[in-house]
Amino acid sequence: MSDRDQFYDNLKATIDETTEFPSKYLYKFIIPNVKERLEKVQNIFNYGGAVIDTRESKTGKFISISILIEMQNSAIIIEKYKEADQVEGIISL
Repeated sequence: MSDRDQFYDNLKATIDETTEFPSKYLYKFIIPNVKERLEKVQNIFNYGGAVIDTRESKTGKFISISILIEMQNSAIIIEKYKEADQVEGIISL
C-alpha cells in the first residue's frame, strides 16, 4: 500500500468517526494560477450545489480554492480528493 493510499484510508477513518452524513464538507486546495487547472478543479465539484470560492495569491502565482459541498458519505469525499490529485501542481490542505 502506498503512502498516499494509507493517507486516504486514515482520512476516511477520521471522517467516519467525526461526521454524520449527509453533511457539508469543506475542501481546500492551492494550485498554480493556470486557467485550465482551475477549470479542472471546478469541474470535479461543479454539481450538487457546490459553493466554490477562489482567491489569487498576492504574487498572482497561485490560486486558493475553497469548496463547500454536501456529501453523502466518506467514500465520495475520498473519491473527489483522488480526482483532484490528478490536477498538476495541486496541494490539498
